[in-house]
Amino acid sequence: MSEALELEPGALPDGDIPDAGPRRSPPCTMVIFGGGGDLTRRLLVPAIYNLVGAGLLDEGFSIIAVDWSDLDTESLRTQLSETMRQFVAQRRASAASLQEENWEWLSQRVSFLRGAFDDSQTYQTLSSLCGVGNCVFYLAVAARFFAPIVAQLEGAGLTRETESRFRRVVVEKPFGSDLSSARALNAQLRNALDESQIYRIDHYLGKETVQNILALRFSNGFFEPLWNRQNIDHVQITAAETVGVEKRGRFYETTGALRDMVPNHIMQLLAMVAMEAPISFDADAVRDEKSKVLAAVHQLSPGDIVRGQYAAGSIAGRPMAGYREEPDVSPESETESFVAMKLTIDNWRWAGVPFYMRTGKRLATRKTEIAIHFKQAPYALFRDTPVDKLTPNIMVLQIQPSEGVTMQFSAKMPGPTVKLGGVRMKFDYADWFQEGPSTGYETLIYDCLIGDATLFQRADNVEAGWAVVQPALDAWAAGHGSLHPYAAGKAGPDAADALLARDGRHWLRLNG
Repeated sequence: MSEALELEPGALPDGDIPDAGPRRSPPCTMVIFGGGGDLTRRLLVPAIYNLVGAGLLDEGFSIIAVDWSDLDTESLRTQLSETMRQFVAQRRASAASLQEENWEWLSQRVSFLRGAFDDSQTYQTLSSLCGVGNCVFYLAVAARFFAPIVAQLEGAGLTRETESRFRRVVVEKPFGSDLSSARALNAQLRNALDESQIYRIDHYLGKETVQNILALRFSNGFFEPLWNRQNIDHVQITAAETVGVEKRGRFYETTGALRDMVPNHIMQLLAMVAMEAPISFDADAVRDEKSKVLAAVHQLSPGDIVRGQYAAGSIAGRPMAGYREEPDVSPESETESFVAMKLTIDNWRWAGVPFYMRTGKRLATRKTEIAIHFKQAPYALFRDTPVDKLTPNIMVLQIQPSEGVTMQFSAKMPGPTVKLGGVRMKFDYADWFQEGPSTGYETLIYDCLIGDATLFQRADNVEAGWAVVQPALDAWAAGHGSLHPYAAGKAGPDAADALLARDGRHWLRLNG
């Protein structure tokens, strides 16, 4: 009898040779528009610092922060140093401190350029600073500046590529506010850039569990054969937050939960779960399959979507104001802070399998996960036993706050009679792989530097996501669709539960 192979966390089975690791990125100047802002301090620079620690940046790497803030290079470096110390202190479980050598290496490569985004002189100065080398232009700015900045970059000759240099533009979301504006933005970007130069970033796709979906499905022989309508009953995608709109009331009033989360984050999660196997991990091969599955999503019916808005309540014993009492929010606001929907995919693999999605603010817990609910096994074998029901078979891909995979199934309980108990097997990334403090941007920034666009959205992916939700936006604009209240700290409005109950199903508990 052969012995079972047992691995310690982080170990490799005999014969497996660890690879040499990712290659160092080429020399590059990263120009960050909005370089004096919150996104740069909290997420981008900490992510780049982590890349320094991983040895993935070339000696020729540098950052130019462009903003109209009243800063200079020294004051920006001072601000960033303070933020980095807070980042390390908050995210490390141990008492480790900032790696001064790594931070010195990076901070000395940061410079500040004060200038307006609509001033051609800003771009002339940039042109002289960038020279003839590689450049990544990161648009960490409000969406209204995307097209004007790209037009100015083209006008100054900064987007022109040659055989010896690349020029790439990273665009943060939102990619439009509806289907027509997304199409218009894509057209404006492609007037100045080739599609291969545009990196539409979605930080959700930088999370390890999201990337692991493809690895999980396509590298394991016991998952992919089950990944279809014959074996899967339904899929639930949840992106729940305990925070409210915080200080973003003015922004959120014109956005809402649907626009903020569904066409980008949620649709990308759906695509990763439902897409067919690509012919390779080439960027366009992966994005082709994403585009196909999003195009196959059946048109959303008004009866298959629920919108809600949080009212006063409490979370962890602390009282919470309602959405309409938040700063910069209208007391008569009809903006949704929660949305749930049922989607179906019209293709051979998924015909008849509903995909339920929910996302919202001021919910019972912070959690992003994908739950694959497999079909129930036949009960007939157990009809003359004490077993009165079978444990649902559920595979949960946990994305945040912790990352991992949990599987739920039945097992016989010890004893002389046949009794079943529900059990769980859990895999945590933190248990098996050494992880440092991460922002979720590390992989995405590195991929942009080396020219791997696999985790970035292509124009057709963006437009397909908006096409799915456009019927709901049109219906709401015409005054259709009730707004259901829910108390802060709850799992959402009762109408969201009814959406599944009518199909004989129920949501997984948020605090379970």
